[in-house]
Amino acid sequence: MRISTKGRYSLAALVFMATLPKDVYTTTKEIAAVADTSEGYIEQLFIQLRALGVIEGLRGRNGGYALAKPSEKIRIGDILRACEGSLKPALCVDSDTCPSEKKCLSRRTWKTVYKAINDCLDSISLRDLADDYNAHENPGYII
Repeated sequence: MRISTKGRYSLAALVFMATLPKDVYTTTKEIAAVADTSEGYIEQLFIQLRALGVIEGLRGRNGGYALAKPSEKIRIGDILRACEGSLKPALCVDSDTCPSEKKCLSRRTWKTVYKAINDCLDSISLRDLADDYNAHENPGYII
């Protein structure tokens, strides 16, 4: 399993937003500068994140984006699944039928790995990452 730039930049943007005071809106321009990517790319990512209900937008002079719910209620697994799709390490993992199931020596292993990946990512909140970010001594720290 490999996390794409969509997943990495989405996490970086959301961690930045989680470090801001509650109800503070920020612009895609500010987020792009922190994440070291283009504003257009952040806007593309935010389409999925808005659909997931993780962020909300506010139009107008003081508008921008903010987290739609408390960062401790946002799970990293939900964000990555929204950006990446399934996190399964093999195609047969979540299939109910596998033509080689009785002879396959690895499906059980891949199912165990898949469960461990999901359990781990679902145990980490956006608040956990933001706290790690704030505790880091390097001001140039990025995710």
